[in-house]
Amino acid sequence: MAAPQNGTMEFARHIATEQGVYGLILVSGLIATASNPGAGSAGTNSLRLFVLIVVTVSVFWLAHVYSNIVAGHGRADEAGDPRPLRHMIRHAVREARGMVVATVFPSAALLLGVFGVLPDRAANWLAMWVCVGALACLGYLAYQRLGVRLIARIGGALATASFGLIIIIAKAIVTH
Repeated sequence: MAAPQNGTMEFARHIATEQGVYGLILVSGLIATASNPGAGSAGTNSLRLFVLIVVTVSVFWLAHVYSNIVAGHGRADEAGDPRPLRHMIRHAVREARGMVVATVFPSAALLLGVFGVLPDRAANWLAMWVCVGALACLGYLAYQRLGVRLIARIGGALATASFGLIIIIAKAIVTH
């Protein structure tokens, strides 16, 4: 029974990174922008939004991997030896995983719309609120790891969640 816990810990370790936070904010912005109703339309359906997120996050992930490789290639390691390209690629992929992992929860919410469990509009809003909740959890856990008091952890959760909240407020202002 240790495997699920290890998988859960591995998942948490990847999402609780700056790339994980960035991925959640990116997905929030994509959902808010793409799900806005256009002139006379009801907004983007969940399937199109899901595909948009997969494609966009993939491009951003590849850009992070590529830029990490370019920035680090040719630099020396701690022993003064040049880092081999395969090590740089492995390191870059590992560093950028959080961005991809961050899409799991909001994508699951969108899939509720894809499969007709929820109407598209509800699934899109749920996905945005899932991003806010995940951001709050990441903020709370980051401050918990620092060993600070509960009030500071709550403040950290609110500060981190505010990025998603700002996107939701902007969406509400623009669409109403």
